[in-house]
Amino acid sequence: MKYVYPAVFHPEEEGGYSIYFPDIHYGATQGDTLTEGLDYAKDFLCLSLYDMEEKKKEIPEPSDIKSIVAEQNDIVTLILADTEYYRSYYENKLIKKTLNIPYWLNARATEANINFSQLLQNALRERLHIPAME
Repeated sequence: MKYVYPAVFHPEEEGGYSIYFPDIHYGATQGDTLTEGLDYAKDFLCLSLYDMEEKKKEIPEPSDIKSIVAEQNDIVTLILADTEYYRSYYENKLIKKTLNIPYWLNARATEANINFSQLLQNALRERLHIPAME
């Protein structure tokens, strides 16, 4: 599912931002820069909503961004969360696939100590333009 929620970025005196979501009533995040804060806010929101989905908890309705009351220097912005992408990217549960290759190719690859699973994963990522996971 894709969600959009308002987030409040509160500048801290010592630098950086505290970030909270008025509709997510537990936890918060922070970032040393606005760019880092946006990344962490997206990650926090995805993880929070993913957790609610997995636990079959009710997903709160996002507030209208215009209704958010914030302090003078706060930044109120919208954050997009795609829990399906998050789920597929971070859940590394392996599934078994059966495939066929010629005998001679199997023999050469086995002789070269090629990890078939890793090779297939790398080839699929390349073909689908998915960056390699670190």
